[in-house]
Amino acid sequence: MSDVVNNTEKHRFELTVEGYLAATYYTLAPGVITFTHTEVAKELGGKGVGSRLVKGALDQVRRDGLKVVPQCPFVRAYIEKHPDESDLLA
Repeated sequence: MSDVVNNTEKHRFELTVEGYLAATYYTLAPGVITFTHTEVAKELGGKGVGSRLVKGALDQVRRDGLKVVPQCPFVRAYIEKHPDESDLLA
């Protein structure tokens, strides 16, 4: 597995696993990142790829000093399951 990459041109964090791309899309405003949608190929389902993607994205968001608006249900559920990430919420 490779690392989570912020593709700023396409406004998404990406993780490539077994040749498949998983991505979580976002919009930016001053000091705030809004996650709008997450896609994980069905071939990667049940392997924790979505969680690894979101964790990697949130780690980068934290380093950048941004707050998070989790419009995407997957990102929202991840933060609810990991209360240590709740300080990122806008």
